[in-house]
Amino acid sequence: MSGADDEGTYGRYSNTAYGKKPFRRSKSHFTDRITADGGDGWPVEAGRYRLVVSRACPWASRAVVSRRLLGLESAISLAVADPVQDDRSWRFTLDPGDRDPVLGIRYLSEAYEAREKDYAGGISVPAIVDVPSGRLVTNDHQRITLDFATEWAALHRPGAPDLYPERLRAEIDDVMEGVYRDVNNGVYRAGFATEQGEYEDACRDVFRRLGLVSRRLADRRYLVGDTITEADIRLFTTLVRFDAVYHGHFKCNVRKLAEDPVLWAYARDLYQTPGFGDTVDFAHIKHHYYRVHTGINPTGIVPLGPDLSGWLSPHHREELGGRPFGDGTPPEPVPVAERVPAPGPEAAAEQP
Repeated sequence: MSGADDEGTYGRYSNTAYGKKPFRRSKSHFTDRITADGGDGWPVEAGRYRLVVSRACPWASRAVVSRRLLGLESAISLAVADPVQDDRSWRFTLDPGDRDPVLGIRYLSEAYEAREKDYAGGISVPAIVDVPSGRLVTNDHQRITLDFATEWAALHRPGAPDLYPERLRAEIDDVMEGVYRDVNNGVYRAGFATEQGEYEDACRDVFRRLGLVSRRLADRRYLVGDTITEADIRLFTTLVRFDAVYHGHFKCNVRKLAEDPVLWAYARDLYQTPGFGDTVDFAHIKHHYYRVHTGINPTGIVPLGPDLSGWLSPHHREELGGRPFGDGTPPEPVPVAERVPAPGPEAAAEQP
């Protein structure tokens, strides 16, 4: 997700007049992998790399959730960018002196430029940076979490869940492909549509897929198997943003998440599971979408609602069985330095 080509390609729609072409998400430009054998020249090594994210970004949030569940906090450090970018994109204005304290840079673009001189492409998160050299390693959001689950296994915490079990990978991949096309990416196709028919097609795709997923989850706790997998992480990061931004800001307003009893309970179940809700920052989410996408919201006004208190209400999904962490255990509490501030007064919609 970036200001120049937000989450792959949408920056050309975010701060300028809309283009005429349908929304297309570009492929990650830097697709090196960090692997156990170091085949791409980047071996898994504790303390060597820094994960740069925005808590506003659903693609980056996948990496944050995965890192928490697998207990990789001590193996790969975390940098959190300001949710509101300027013309150089993601910046570290949340840190003292407006610099990342580990990388020593003001903008993520500096790590991109260290990797490729005169780089003129989009600056996206999640991004992994090699600390010793300051060079970007990868911004391949589709691959980063899969590698966390597999290539980084030697550094997983004791009791870490298997988020990408080999015996279920074909089914997980199939579920994720449909969710990605119609939901994860579908909300953006709807939100950045420039023609009525284009918007309607995308919006229908979103709700058709959500209907299919809702039926799938009616009698099972998780998307694939009886434990949390990568598929659940990828769906959750869109669902948790749905009523706060996608319903209104992206015009995906056929119905709210809270109006689908199955999906609303499923999302609350995950939100209340350690590693999910404790990574969510609704203030960052709302300020990014409503203030950065001036082509959609030219006033930059951030809405007060929706009321967030329902996220902590009982969901009763445990009655379906399932084992959130399989044979493993929940992650340890969030490290103090990474705790998300409690929601402020804007968390609850004002009542008339």
